[in-house]
Amino acid sequence: MPNINKTRTRNVAPDNGKDLTRLRIALTAFFALDGFVFAGWVVRIPAIKEQTGASASTLGLALLGVSAGAVITMTLTGRLCRRFGNHPVTVVCAVILSLSVALPPLTHSAAALGAVLLVFGSAYGGINVAFNSAAVDLVAALRRPIMPSFHAAFSLGGMIGAGLGGLVAGSLSPTRHLLGLTFIGLLVTAVAGRVLLREEAPAAPDHRPHHDDAPAAPNRTPHDDAAPGSRRPAKERVRRRTDSRIRVLVLVFGVIALCTAYGEGALADWGALHLEQDLDAHPGVAAAGYACFALTMTIGRLSGTALLERLGRTRILVVGGATAAAGMLLGSLAPSAWAALLGFAVTGLGLANIFPVAIERAGALAGPGGVAAASTLGYGGMLLGPPAIGFMADWFSLPTALTSVAALAAVAAAIGFTTRRVAVG
Repeated sequence: MPNINKTRTRNVAPDNGKDLTRLRIALTAFFALDGFVFAGWVVRIPAIKEQTGASASTLGLALLGVSAGAVITMTLTGRLCRRFGNHPVTVVCAVILSLSVALPPLTHSAAALGAVLLVFGSAYGGINVAFNSAAVDLVAALRRPIMPSFHAAFSLGGMIGAGLGGLVAGSLSPTRHLLGLTFIGLLVTAVAGRVLLREEAPAAPDHRPHHDDAPAAPNRTPHDDAAPGSRRPAKERVRRRTDSRIRVLVLVFGVIALCTAYGEGALADWGALHLEQDLDAHPGVAAAGYACFALTMTIGRLSGTALLERLGRTRILVVGGATAAAGMLLGSLAPSAWAALLGFAVTGLGLANIFPVAIERAGALAGPGGVAAASTLGYGGMLLGPPAIGFMADWFSLPTALTSVAALAAVAAAIGFTTRRVAVG
């Protein structure tokens, strides 16, 4: 019986294609839900800021709760996924995420807001590691670079969530709006979660190189490994070098993810406020800023598989980073709201496939641990972004602070280019 089950989980033949298709649809639903709930929250940040009476810097510290909770949880979720499985962890985190998004409107101080955002961020970080780990295994089973399609669902969910938030901003209070997100989130989790809990996950690929894959010495015999004074020390050195190289590559992809997550977090947390406060945009137009960003990011990610197959990872990283840098310079320094919206759109197109590539490669190298490490670094960018931009906005101005997004996008492009031979293959 164990042998039969093992064969089934590793089978990617056509007769198992329906199982993989169901898993792909269910995972796509969770990616979309994550973006939808997160965007629904961020478009209400201006209203929550007014409700709590927070300044730009204190709001930045409160928003730190999302990123702090995410980063803390990400360091633990890789272990939880290895122990309990990616699918159950995804479902549990989705329930907590859906419930916690209704809490911010109930707060009336920056400190209380930061506390509830810590819970929200913990669920957000946990679900990101869990469903990205599940997606990495599904990508390996299907043997196609479909990772951008999952992140396209996240962006599409974000676009819908931001667009809906803009539509209801003038007619629904933040309390009713975010409570509606809770209901939708629990409904989607009930439907898609049944699939994840019922279907077996594809067997995770062996992310760590087998010791026997190390180059063998000439005239090696089967007895060499067991013989005292044999080549085992050399074999151990090869393994250590391989493990060290994997750790370095995961770190490289994590830094790239950090640079791009900083930009995504900045636009989510500060984009609407920049349009409304600095460019006198209507609240509905301000909410459309993140929607434009999410729309172009969705378009870029929907075409991501084809672009990766045609251009390769290096060009995706370099061209994407340069495009995002140019777009964010326009978005932050433009004199009109409509020009800023165009800049946000260009930024979304540039950043679209950088984060998915970074997370997918880290997961392919080191499994859930690699996803957790790269995600922790990536969302470390979101941890750094809100307070950094808040303090820079107080010291200089919010438009000047937002130019840091362009700088880090350029850094991601530079890293992708300089490490092209070892990091992206």
